[in-house]
Amino acid sequence: MGNELRCTVRLRGKKSTGTALLETNEIVFRGDTRLEIPLSLLTSVSSRDGELHLQWSDGEAVFELGTYADKWARKILHPKTVVEKLGVKPGLAICSIAMKDADFIENLRPHAEQFSDSKPLKDSDLIFLGAESSAELARASRLIPSLSSAGALWIVYPNGRLAIKEQHVLDAGRKIGLVDVKVVSVSATHTALKFVRPKAKRPSHPSTRRA
Repeated sequence: MGNELRCTVRLRGKKSTGTALLETNEIVFRGDTRLEIPLSLLTSVSSRDGELHLQWSDGEAVFELGTYADKWARKILHPKTVVEKLGVKPGLAICSIAMKDADFIENLRPHAEQFSDSKPLKDSDLIFLGAESSAELARASRLIPSLSSAGALWIVYPNGRLAIKEQHVLDAGRKIGLVDVKVVSVSATHTALKFVRPKAKRPSHPSTRRA
């Protein structure tokens, strides 16, 4: 996917080969040298001759990424918004079910051709289901008939609670025949997992929702 690469890093006059990961909030390197650099602390980011140059207050590192150097630099300098990461774009039918974050809902609304925050719409492109406990995941199965053929169900759940964990969410989605394809941190307190139908099980009939 381009966000995890084998590469060489130069740090403090030494070279180390390992795996670099570009995460949402940090860049991580695992090799002879181990690095975790919060993106918020970077003071300089540049790409030159296949190398990603990073500087922060008390250090600097050079990642030898080849053709990915420019791409990683752009991602660091111009990160996608949460809405973009969730696949929200103009012209979609979007539903928000049991979501308690009013700001999150209002960020979705302007991008939708059709929007509902009370009940699922027929042939929804995106459905966001809020779940604060594992028991609340049961409602996911009732939303599947409202999804368009290639539509996605995002389950949004709180971080660090015993009442609901990532595995509970994964199990709930898989139990109703969906596959998990993406995870996004939507805030400091909540994470969203994206589920879609397997391609072989997607309805073949065209949507009648919009001309």
